[in-house]
Amino acid sequence: MSDQQGLFVKMALDAWNNEIKFTNALLDKLTDEQFMHEVAPTRNRGIYLLGHLTAVHDRLLPLLRFQDVMYPDLSKPFLDEADKAVADLPSVVQLREQWKAVNTTLTDHMGRLPAADWFTRHASISEEDFAKEPHRNRLNVVLSRTSHLANHRGQLVLLTLR
Repeated sequence: MSDQQGLFVKMALDAWNNEIKFTNALLDKLTDEQFMHEVAPTRNRGIYLLGHLTAVHDRLLPLLRFQDVMYPDLSKPFLDEADKAVADLPSVVQLREQWKAVNTTLTDHMGRLPAADWFTRHASISEEDFAKEPHRNRLNVVLSRTSHLANHRGQLVLLTLR
């Protein structure tokens, strides 16, 4: 591992951890009732965004080659379907618990992964394709998911204006 690799990993994981921290603070501030509102007229509800983010982060576990997903039942209502397409969603209380569990598990795995291993392939790319496209690595996945989280956190902030 080079010092430069370690620096890149630290910068990316610091950004990830900060985004998780800011999102957790926002989620703690929102009431269960606020989660039932749309972030804007005809847009997703807060409960859908919380479920979506939880499902996306859960899928990071196998994508980063850490472990299997923890909550496979979240994929259909929050990744495969649009908001309001599935009538029977988990409760906000349950989703809050799953959000925390998934991110605690991710943080534990991320903290143990050596810096050099962040530059290895993620699970959705073959060894052959990775040899041609080494930028498709685990660290790049975290960078893209950090942006994804920041985008949806911005939408969730709109629930505080209600």
